[in-house]
Amino acid sequence: MIDSSPRPIRVVLVDDHRLVRTGVRGELAQDLEVVGEAGDVEAAVDVVLAQAPDVVLLDVHLPGGSGDGGREVIQRSVAGGSSSKFLALSVSDAAEDVVGVIRAGARGYVTKAIAGAELSDAVRRVAGGDAVFSPRLAGFVLDAFGSASGEVAAIEDELDRLSAREREVMRLIARGYSYREVAGELVLSVKTIESHVSSVLRKLQLSSRHELTTWAAKRRLL
Repeated sequence: MIDSSPRPIRVVLVDDHRLVRTGVRGELAQDLEVVGEAGDVEAAVDVVLAQAPDVVLLDVHLPGGSGDGGREVIQRSVAGGSSSKFLALSVSDAAEDVVGVIRAGARGYVTKAIAGAELSDAVRRVAGGDAVFSPRLAGFVLDAFGSASGEVAAIEDELDRLSAREREVMRLIARGYSYREVAGELVLSVKTIESHVSSVLRKLQLSSRHELTTWAAKRRLL
């Protein structure tokens, strides 16, 4: 007798925190089959190419690779011949992260505040070819890839002047963190953070932390 039940949607989970992957796996509906997991860029690309899942559910900030995290996983997987669809799942709703992974080829972006049933539905919709975004991100994405595409391109051009580490430091400093707090967050010395901040200000042609905060706020990078 032929089994006429629908084939489960095959999913790969990519997040550098094992507990997060375990939690997500437990929240996904039964029609979503987790066929692989990874915690860094290299492992993620390997498992995506090996398993050929329908959907890759991935965080945007991952260790390994050249520092672009989720964006690099997408680009390298596609370059390797993957036809999987990618759905970003992150705590971040920063413009840089959203625009970066969507431009790389992700079909959607949801935050980790999403409920399990909603996440399962988002995976199904992405597998079916839809684009899916958390409600508060939808308007931004529409702006970014519509009438404001020139503005987004300008922001990306400015951000391209900064290294991945400088972008991390920039965002934390712009949010009001002290040098010592940033050093603790990134496990670097205070002197190294000071050096990164000086480089960021020079590359962006800004003169103070206050100007940096204003610059980042206008570009919705906080």
